Amino acid sequence: MINRIEEVWAYRGMLVSIVKRDLRSRYKGSFLGFLWTFVNPLLQLVVYSIVFPYILKVTQENYAMFLFIALLPWIFFTSSLQGATTSIVAGSNLVKKIYFPRIILPLAAVSTNLMNYIYGLSIVFAALLITGVHLTVNVLWLPVVLLIEFIFIFGLALIFSSLYVKYRDLEHIVNVLTFVWFYLTPIVFPITIFPEQIGEMVGYNPMVPIIESFRDILLNGTPPDWNRLLYSLIIGVIVLIVGVLLFEKCEKTFAEEL
Repeated sequence: MINRIEEVWAYRGMLVSIVKRDLRSRYKGSFLGFLWTFVNPLLQLVVYSIVFPYILKVTQENYAMFLFIALLPWIFFTSSLQGATTSIVAGSNLVKKIYFPRIILPLAAVSTNLMNYIYGLSIVFAALLITGVHLTVNVLWLPVVLLIEFIFIFGLALIFSSLYVKYRDLEHIVNVLTFVWFYLTPIVFPITIFPEQIGEMVGYNPMVPIIESFRDILLNGTPPDWNRLLYSLIIGVIVLIVGVLLFEKCEKTFAEEL
C-alpha cells in the first residue's frame, strides 16, 4: 500500500494534468461552459423542491437547503462512480502505450468530481446565507467528512474500474445501483419517514452518516455524529483495501483485455 502511494505521488504531475484536462473538456464548446457545474444541481433542486414538498407533502423545514446540502455530495458520489468505472477503458490508448500507475485513471475521475463539488460549495454557502442559515465554527469539520466520503468512493471506483475492463455490462449495473441507492439514502426526505425497523436497516448504508454529517455541519451548525461517521470510515477503509487488492490483481491483464 505504501509503495502504491509513493508511486502515485511520483506521478502526481500526470494526475493533476488529467484532472485539469477533464475539467476543461467537460463543458468545452457548450454555451454556458463551466456554469453547468452549478446549473445541473440547481435544476435538480428546483424539480425536487416542487415534487416533494407540494406533490408528496414533505413538511421538512427549509426543505430547499435540506435537499441541496445532501444533493451535491450525492452528485459527487454518483458522478465519480460512473466516470471511474469506465476510466481504464476510456484511457486504453495510454494503458497500452506507456507505463504509469493505472490507478491514476480512476483516481483522476474521482478527483475531478471532487473539484466540482468544492466549486459547488460556493453556491451552497451563498444559498445558506440567503435563506438565513448561519455557518458556525463546525464548518471546519467539513474537510473531514469529505475525506471520509472520498475514501469510500475511491474504494468503489477501484473495484468497478478494474472489473469493467472485462465485464462491460458493469456500466449499466452501476447506473441501476446508484439509482436504487439514491432512494435508500435520506437525500430527498429525512430518514425518519421509514418505519423503525426499516430505518435501522437503512442506517447500515454507509452513505447515510456521511450525508447527515453534511447536514449537521452546514444546516444545523453542529458537529457530526462521530460514532456513526466512524462506521462510514471503517466501511470506507475496508472497501478501499479490497479495491486496491482487486485492482492490483486485475491490472496485470489490462493491456490484454483492452
